[in-house]
Amino acid sequence: MKTQVFDSELKVMETLWNRGDLTAKEIAQILAQQVGWSKTTTYTVIKKCVDKGFIERQGANFLCHPLISKDEVRGREAVELVDKMFDGSSDLLVASLIQNKKMNAAQIENLRKMLEELN
Repeated sequence: MKTQVFDSELKVMETLWNRGDLTAKEIAQILAQQVGWSKTTTYTVIKKCVDKGFIERQGANFLCHPLISKDEVRGREAVELVDKMFDGSSDLLVASLIQNKKMNAAQIENLRKMLEELN
């Protein structure tokens, strides 16, 4: 699945990932409180997610279930970022994060351990 997940769609997906399956009405209530969306806005975004194959709706009360995981979306977005901004070079992304002090010592050590596990 190569379809881009927009920020508005991520709000719906995050709600499902964090709380489990919910009805469209429950998602609308949650997002009304969190970000001030109207029911119509939420239902429109849910429909877009359904059309893209990110979630499925079941039953008369439109129970929503995620079809893609948070890790899948993270991985896809990471690859897109590396391709778009770093000419496909993951090491340039990591170097940029380190040089711009976006990583603390503990995060760098964790990265070092992950790299050692790859070898």
